Amino acid sequence: MAATKLDLTGLKCPLPALMTRKALRTLSVGECVEVHCTDPMAVIDIPVMVQQMGDRIDSSERRDEIIVFVIEKMNAAIANDD
Repeated sequence: MAATKLDLTGLKCPLPALMTRKALRTLSVGECVEVHCTDPMAVIDIPVMVQQMGDRIDSSERRDEIIVFVIEKMNAAIANDD
């Protein structure tokens, strides 16, 4: 299954974490989102948010100045309530 791609490059804290959370809420369990961001705080903020939501980071890597996370939706209890 292909991951939904979310380009958050150029955005500063707290936007990458907030927009990742919003994207995760739209996914079904087992689906993934690939997040691209450049904010150095994302390496702290996004993993903490993912853990709090009960989801899982499949991988994370740095490609030059871009940080890439692949996150799998694990928790069906947290749905889109916006």
